[in-house]
Amino acid sequence: MPLKGQVQTNVEDVKQFPAVERRRNPSVPYEQREAGEVAVFQELGKALTSSLQLDQVLRTIMEKIDEFLRPDNWSLLLLDENTNELYFELAVGKASQALKDVRVKLGQGIAGWVAANGEAVVVPDTSKDTRFFGKVDEKTKMETQSIVAVPVKFRDTCLGVIELINCIGPDGFDARDLKLLEALSDFAAIALENARHVKRIHELTITDDCTSLYNARHMQFILETEIYRSQRYNYEFSVVFIDLDHFKQVNDTHGHLIGSRLLAEIGNALKSHCRLIDFAFRYGGDEFVILLPQTSKENALNVARRLHKLIRESKWLDQSGVSVRVTPSVGVASYPVDSRTKEGLLHLADEAMYLVKNTNRDSVAAANIGILTDTVATSAESAG
Repeated sequence: MPLKGQVQTNVEDVKQFPAVERRRNPSVPYEQREAGEVAVFQELGKALTSSLQLDQVLRTIMEKIDEFLRPDNWSLLLLDENTNELYFELAVGKASQALKDVRVKLGQGIAGWVAANGEAVVVPDTSKDTRFFGKVDEKTKMETQSIVAVPVKFRDTCLGVIELINCIGPDGFDARDLKLLEALSDFAAIALENARHVKRIHELTITDDCTSLYNARHMQFILETEIYRSQRYNYEFSVVFIDLDHFKQVNDTHGHLIGSRLLAEIGNALKSHCRLIDFAFRYGGDEFVILLPQTSKENALNVARRLHKLIRESKWLDQSGVSVRVTPSVGVASYPVDSRTKEGLLHLADEAMYLVKNTNRDSVAAANIGILTDTVATSAESAG
């Protein structure tokens, strides 16, 4: 998946390269040239082992491509696994801003071909290569005369492509330069895989395995953050507690595997009915919590009514051939009208939910209000 937010540089006109000869000075002694390349690898190795910050490693690679290979423009394209398209994670040089929204299909153009085949390509004259995709030039108003592109691969998986534009001189692209570029792409692949690994680990620490919702630990952090934000900007927000009635009967009747699938399906439904700014958590067992930023108590009660209706009127696990029906007990509390502390809000929302569970279940209650009679009426009509 795309690593949004991982690279602070992203697509920007990082540096306007001077119009200089795009090949290295042949008069540089072999020993000096070799020492420079060794220094590059040492610097990149140090960056990889001392920091898990992706942007630091990619910035170093960016600088070294500029220093050693002198392209007019160069870019790092990453593969979006969901769409099988390449997008520009980094673009350096003239007109790079124009590449922000450009997407290249797998197999399309030189970069797409490299990503699809996992092989490096040197194209001295794009006008003679049928794989060249001219629409990018139309977008950037640049003239691409030559391209060097190498895959960014981790083991056998292509993560993206490094592409250099107009860096081939009259004597062609030196094989040593290609080896250097391939080595730099290997460092980029390691940095990208490290970043993805760290991201996955972080996600595991804040998400619930069964439902993929945020877990209770992360809820505590988000709630503290929301209280601070609401205090500072004089916002309201609300929390909705949801407990599934008689969930144990589902486990006893159908087994724990079906019970887990039911929790996952309901969790996914709750998340899909939230706004982008809302948070859905699995609090534990068969309990869920929805945090509604910038939401008054009155509006939160309307949300609670809709979620109550969603759960009780849906048939769950139809695709598994089970078709389970469940009802929820729902409790609501709001900041600051009910409490100004995290502990107070959680206690009051939980208390409201248990007020429902200890009476007729299958309805909604609010802190300092009690059970909402309109939700009780719905339950009674259904029971009849």
